[in-house]
Amino acid sequence: MAHKRTVNVRRVYEDPGQADGARVLVDRIWPRGMTKEKAHLDEWCKQVAPSTELRKWYSHAPERFAEFSRRYRTELQDPQHADALAHLRDLADNRPLTLLTATKHPDISEAEVLAELLRG
Repeated sequence: MAHKRTVNVRRVYEDPGQADGARVLVDRIWPRGMTKEKAHLDEWCKQVAPSTELRKWYSHAPERFAEFSRRYRTELQDPQHADALAHLRDLADNRPLTLLTATKHPDISEAEVLAELLRG
């Protein structure tokens, strides 16, 4: 049986939790009003973020999430995205991983799509 990874999704604006493990921002754009110190990041993996075109099309419209998720999973197969996803997978193999996003609705964000793939 495959080892189940612990992957959490949180807003970057929330205080860090004790169970966060590695904290990785997965947004392409730095969060508005957030300092590097307050973010408590281990890294910023913008290479795994959806393309600007996809992000703008989606615009966090809940009714578009299923189609966004499908298109984003396709993007994640291209080499640059695939390398970044493999890197996150490696991080999650060794300790809990928390994917951070600035969106108000992390449950319908790229971080949630990534978390589902990584938990896989």
